[in-house]
Amino acid sequence: MRLIGPEGEQIGILPVGEALDRARALGLDLVEVAPTSRPPVCRIMDFGKYKYELAKKDKVSKKKQHSMQLKEMRYRPKIDEHDYQFKTKHVRAFLEGGAKVRVFVMFRGREMTHQEFGRKILDRVKEDLADIVQIDVAPKMEGYTMSMIVSPKAGLLRKNKSDDEKEEQAAK
Repeated sequence: MRLIGPEGEQIGILPVGEALDRARALGLDLVEVAPTSRPPVCRIMDFGKYKYELAKKDKVSKKKQHSMQLKEMRYRPKIDEHDYQFKTKHVRAFLEGGAKVRVFVMFRGREMTHQEFGRKILDRVKEDLADIVQIDVAPKMEGYTMSMIVSPKAGLLRKNKSDDEKEEQAAK
């Protein structure tokens, strides 16, 4: 087998027993790196430390991942102005937090005959949030609900991340 030393240096081609003896003499493990190559490649290393470092890297990469959340906000066709402003303010907060938002208008009974009221509300939400929103799914009717899905603009997310990093630096 081809043997690689603990510092990454090539030791050469050795029999298995001799490679094991060298690893034991250094107090390290003999790990097979490339079993399919001819001759197989083994490395002398501290396997426990190697596994620990891999787990640490995996933990850091999971921490940096950003999972997108889908929030919902329900409007009604005959919504009052204050209620509309209140709900739209919450949608803005969700978007600034990095979440996607499903904005929908619920219709009941005879309200179904005037679906244009629901369309006006969704268009108004789109206009009021035009500075931070991009439309993922355009308004469409599904049963008794008219909905659209919006997400924050890409530039807004980058800006929020840089602001978070600045706050972390300041905290240190």
